[in-house]
Amino acid sequence: MRGKSILLIVGGGIAAYKSCELVRLIRKAGGSVRCVLTAGGAHFVTPMTLAALSEQQVHTSLWDLKDEAEMGHIQLSREADLVVVCPATADLLAKMAAGIADDLATTLLLATDKKVLAAPAMNVRMWQHEATRRNVARLRADGLTIIEPDEGEMACGEYGPGRLPDPEAILAAIETALGGPGPLAGRHVIVTAGPTQEPIDPVRVIANRSSGKQGFAIAEALAALDARVTLVSGPVALDTPRGVSRIDVETAREMDEAVRDALPADAAILVAAVADWRVEPAPAKLKKADGPPQLDWQPNPDILAGLDSDPRRPRLLVGFAAETNDLEAEAAAKRGRKGCDWILANDVSGDVMGGDSNRIHFIGEAGPEDWERMSKSEVASRLARRIADALA
Repeated sequence: MRGKSILLIVGGGIAAYKSCELVRLIRKAGGSVRCVLTAGGAHFVTPMTLAALSEQQVHTSLWDLKDEAEMGHIQLSREADLVVVCPATADLLAKMAAGIADDLATTLLLATDKKVLAAPAMNVRMWQHEATRRNVARLRADGLTIIEPDEGEMACGEYGPGRLPDPEAILAAIETALGGPGPLAGRHVIVTAGPTQEPIDPVRVIANRSSGKQGFAIAEALAALDARVTLVSGPVALDTPRGVSRIDVETAREMDEAVRDALPADAAILVAAVADWRVEPAPAKLKKADGPPQLDWQPNPDILAGLDSDPRRPRLLVGFAAETNDLEAEAAAKRGRKGCDWILANDVSGDVMGGDSNRIHFIGEAGPEDWERMSKSEVASRLARRIADALA
């Protein structure tokens, strides 16, 4: 990213406000940004805001006498290393697919000879409409990179795919599109995910409701930043993220052993919902006629605390706390008890463990902070970017 120039086209939608954070992140990563603000985008963010953040002139009109006397739309389209459309509205995607050039943004998109990346954001029904799907397919066939929108609650009150990804995720996609190494290149990160299952007899287990979605999303987000990711997963029905090395386990002791075998690592992110207790399994199926079984409970290894005391302790140790009450107090106590650097707590009294969204209470050295409810992929992108900053 360092030394690269990004031309950012800001489309007209409520998600345009996220473009301001994207400008800040690009500059923090060492890139420069020139902004083109569409007429629709100007209803949501101002040229002054983007100019202040980018420290560059913001371009809004194809009919600017000074700029166009010098063929400004050609210059803008050719000087950038990458053109980014964020947010890419249904209208903008349709014009791009049809080759329409009726304003500055669409004209320079038609005139550019550089790679184009688009981050769509729109109502779920607009995103799923056959016309939009056809336009997206046409653009991908033309060689454009289209980031899949996130699923989540939208400003219109509906829920589903169409939400603009977190700016950190868009930055990661920009870095990938530019072809340079990501901020976690050369770093090894261990992620645990899913539940563990403790056998009672040959057919029964003690388990929990963890789906593994959050841990798998984190592994994917870290790999997108070029980390070498070892994902240690309990039993889940999820595909392995691209670029991730996966180790499947069943019990807490197997997970503990797999994590230790994966060391050394720069960071360990322990998301898995590990069973605290196990029993000595019966060699044959327990019969109902024999009455309630007498189970001899034994403690399972504490993987998080064990890593803190390991001589090969990762530089960054992150735990998750699934709680149903007293969230902040329980999470803070767990951070101190386990010896980890960060704790991400979430209230699992609702449909969180199997759902697609999460609300995080983050506790680190600087104190607690609440993250708004967002998709699990957005949580993953935000955490991955923070990990990259911590390991830089």
